[in-house]
Amino acid sequence: MKRVLVANRGAVARRVIRALRALGIESVAVYSEADRDLPYLSEADVALPIGPAPAAQSYLNRDALLRVARESGADALHPGYGFLSENADFAEAVEQAGMVFVGPSPRWIRMLGHKTQARDAMRALGMPMAPSSAVLGCDLEAVRQAAGTLGYPVLIKPATGGGGIGMIPLAGPQDVDTEWGRARLIAERSFGGSDLYLEKLLRDPRHVEFQFLADRHGQLRCLYERDCSTQRRHQKVLEEAPAPGLERAALQDMAARLEAMLSGMGYDVIGTVEMLYTPETGFSFLEINTRLQVEHAVTESVTGVDIVAAQLRLAAGERMADVLPLVPPLSGHAIEARVYAEDPVRFLPSPGVLQEFAPPAMAGVRIETGYAAGCRVSSHYDPMLAKVIASARTRGQALDLLKAALAQFRVAGVKTNIPFVLRLLDDPEFRAGRVSTGMVARMLEEARATANAA
Repeated sequence: MKRVLVANRGAVARRVIRALRALGIESVAVYSEADRDLPYLSEADVALPIGPAPAAQSYLNRDALLRVARESGADALHPGYGFLSENADFAEAVEQAGMVFVGPSPRWIRMLGHKTQARDAMRALGMPMAPSSAVLGCDLEAVRQAAGTLGYPVLIKPATGGGGIGMIPLAGPQDVDTEWGRARLIAERSFGGSDLYLEKLLRDPRHVEFQFLADRHGQLRCLYERDCSTQRRHQKVLEEAPAPGLERAALQDMAARLEAMLSGMGYDVIGTVEMLYTPETGFSFLEINTRLQVEHAVTESVTGVDIVAAQLRLAAGERMADVLPLVPPLSGHAIEARVYAEDPVRFLPSPGVLQEFAPPAMAGVRIETGYAAGCRVSSHYDPMLAKVIASARTRGQALDLLKAALAQFRVAGVKTNIPFVLRLLDDPEFRAGRVSTGMVARMLEEARATANAA
């Protein structure tokens, strides 16, 4: 592997380019017309245009990406996360073009990247999971029947993709007519496919995920867990490791079970198993993300493992014994906040030019961003401005450090969700580690009720 095309943009492209540079591998960046001034382009060895601003004509344009990869002389392609990172046809086309796809083998992306197929496979291996439907099409009556069988409330979920995008709750049959079509449009626009299914909506679960690395020779490692329960409308806001308030023995047992399952299947390169947890049901399988996760830096912070560099080396065929001989012990606590260009009250995107953009420079704080002052935040893409990761010896110290870092983050020209995140970090339930996927919604509802009563 001598030259890698990074088929993505912004913060993740910058992160992959940094890992490539550390490994002595050349990087090829691609950019849409909207991204021509972003910092990652000057950090790559080569930067090439890929098409107009709409993602369908640029970062989701398989033919254009493959053409640019061939013309640039790349011998591998890293998909980042989002866009085509979990598209098996694209991964297969990359390999057929004679390049290494820096991710799991296409067969795993095809089977596990499709959420209902992944559930079928894991159910056959004895994995507990919440009830769900098969993939459903455009027949709204069939959707209502499936939802009635599962029992409301249910959750619409795209069968491909991830990141909480396109997940919409249905409280009753009256919601189907409007929400099903909306979910199909979101899935098509975000992931290039409109397959949807329904899943029984658990009340107030925790969202816990397990990080895996694997070589192409049968060896697999689990790098512990992350807690991603702090979400707004199924979009992660805060992620942390290790998971607070859960018994270490239960987490280790679940990790060992998953490790045995994935190893027995022959899974390779990188993956994250997402689970829901309640005290009543224990762990329930949610999905497997066959890609690098947005929140990978949290795990890097508590293990010292460079996950992106490991992904590159494992995809190139190196053995686990050379890449990660042993799993390091957990060290301290890390928590990540996602900073978005959005209104902190109504949560609507806030595109515009960053007149000021000054992330904090503090010991124990890591910043991952795709922007600099003067850059335009486009309405064509996800509005995430940065990830702020704070690491310390204890969870309380990490929370305080993250608060201080966010308070020092200077942004002008767009609105940000920083005031909202700071409120979250002060919430007594969150600080006590009593997190759940319903916590943010309750907090916002209480704030609205207080405002209305005033």
